[in-house]
Amino acid sequence: MNTFWLLLMYILVVRGELLDQAAVGELYTFKIEPNIFDWSHQVINEQFRYTPSLKSYPDLPSWMRYMYSNEYHAGFLYGTPPEQLLGKSITLDIVALNKKNYETRNTELTIKVARKIHAPNIIQMKIDNLNWVHLMDPGRIENLRNIYRKDLWPESESDLSLVFMESAVNMGGRLPLRPQQHEGVVVHLGSFAKFSERLKDLQEEVRPLYKLPSCTYKRTSVQKLFENSGFKLDWCAFRIVGTDMSPEVLHHNHDGNKLSVGTNSLEMSTLKRREGGRWQGMHRDEMPSRNYIDEFAFAFAIPTVIFGILCGILTASLCFKHEKFYKGSSYPTTSSTVQMVQYSDTNSQPVTTLKSLKDPNCLLDNTSLRSQSPNSLYHLENPANAYLRPKPPPYKGGSVTRSGVDI
Repeated sequence: MNTFWLLLMYILVVRGELLDQAAVGELYTFKIEPNIFDWSHQVINEQFRYTPSLKSYPDLPSWMRYMYSNEYHAGFLYGTPPEQLLGKSITLDIVALNKKNYETRNTELTIKVARKIHAPNIIQMKIDNLNWVHLMDPGRIENLRNIYRKDLWPESESDLSLVFMESAVNMGGRLPLRPQQHEGVVVHLGSFAKFSERLKDLQEEVRPLYKLPSCTYKRTSVQKLFENSGFKLDWCAFRIVGTDMSPEVLHHNHDGNKLSVGTNSLEMSTLKRREGGRWQGMHRDEMPSRNYIDEFAFAFAIPTVIFGILCGILTASLCFKHEKFYKGSSYPTTSSTVQMVQYSDTNSQPVTTLKSLKDPNCLLDNTSLRSQSPNSLYHLENPANAYLRPKPPPYKGGSVTRSGVDI
């Protein structure tokens, strides 16, 4: 098995082109370093950046991912080839940039996909004390496989392989609170061998933890096996999935043709359009349709009802205040009768009593009021002159005598 693994990772340099091999259903990794571009090792690796893509296309195939590691100062390509690429070859164009002098170089990487059947039995787990780049080390992967091959799953010694690997953050996990802590990595191991009784017992042991989002504090009966090899597992994410086990949701779809139960028609058509890692256009009949009548009804009906209610409340409040204003501005009435009297200049007794303003019959006798008003006399005699004083009332005194003779 070691010979086969080394054969897959072996790279031949032929006429400036890189040749490599991959297998269907097995994780493929490739490390991009300055030496493949004929740059000497005396330069600083931090000054290089790489941009890989599918030849004649702007991006990588859908099953492949590229990430740069600041810890190793190198770029890494990794992914699991799908079954559609069986017996085919893909060519990647890798462009390197020297940020110190802005020199660019490029090379081509040709990957031949060999035949291998997907492993039906999968072990899913999450390792919390490692990052994705740490599993690019073949020695660490070999230590992880030995835990299962020598203790937990001896039946898989002949064909146990790494079928999937991805950062826990890219799988929906959260970044650690401290930057120096590790992000975690999700790993899948697969084999054709049936699960051992010890693995089945281990899954039953951790099954009550599935309802929790994370349980790094939980210890199991096989905790020491992983800690002695440098692995700390999150047992909430540990699952065994296979033909003789109950179906579980996989973190990664290893086969695009074998659709799980519950896959809708849109996902089915999407998977059918991915052939050889290249995207094919959508037919017009496959485009989803959408009805906007209900949305327009809600968009106009609800604001209209709210606007009508607000207008009704505003109208009622204004009408109420308007009516209250007119009621409050009316003159107050008193029970007493106000009388206007005219005094003579000779005595203090009133000569004429005017009608009360409250009396409804006061307007009927307005002739007497006008005849007794001094202003009325003035206006009758000289209505044009508005600056003269009114004519005083006639003198009503007694007779004056001169030398005993009445005048």
